This record gives sequence, structure tokens and C-alpha cells, in this order.
Amino acid sequence: MLKAFKAILKNNTLQWLDETPEINSEYPVNVYITLLEENIIGENRSNGQKMANALKKIANNNTFTDVDTQQWQQQNRCDRSLPDRD
Repeated sequence: MLKAFKAILKNNTLQWLDETPEINSEYPVNVYITLLEENIIGENRSNGQKMANALKKIANNNTFTDVDTQQWQQQNRCDRSLPDRD
């Protein structure tokens, strides 16, 4: 039975994404490589730009203007008191 492993091929080197196969490096190993379309590989990349745009949109909407930041922080840090602060 064939086993499949996810990897990215870059400069003729495989970078394993999930599980790394156990390979005895003393002997050559036969493999079958299936090259996927570029947009499928792109799904594994970070959505950092989308996240930055979403955060910018929240900031522009003034979503948290009615929140008292000091009170919010005190409520969320109730596990310990801060030194020299009420």
C-alpha cells in the first residue's frame, strides 16, 4: 500500500508539512511525486494579509470606543493585583 505525505518542493528539496516519513537514509527510496496546481499549494500559506485588512477595518469602525480600557484590563487581570496600582 502506498503512503501519502504532504510536502512542498523548493529548490529540489522537500519540506514536510504534516507527518515526516521514517526513511532509512543508507538506501535509496523510490517515490512518486505529484505536482499540484499553484492555487492548491497556496491554501497552506498564512492569511496574514487578510487578517491585517480585517483588523484595519475594525479599527476604522471605532468598534471599541465605548470600552473603558483600564476597566476592561482590570476585569480580565483579576487573578493578581498589579504592584503600586489600584
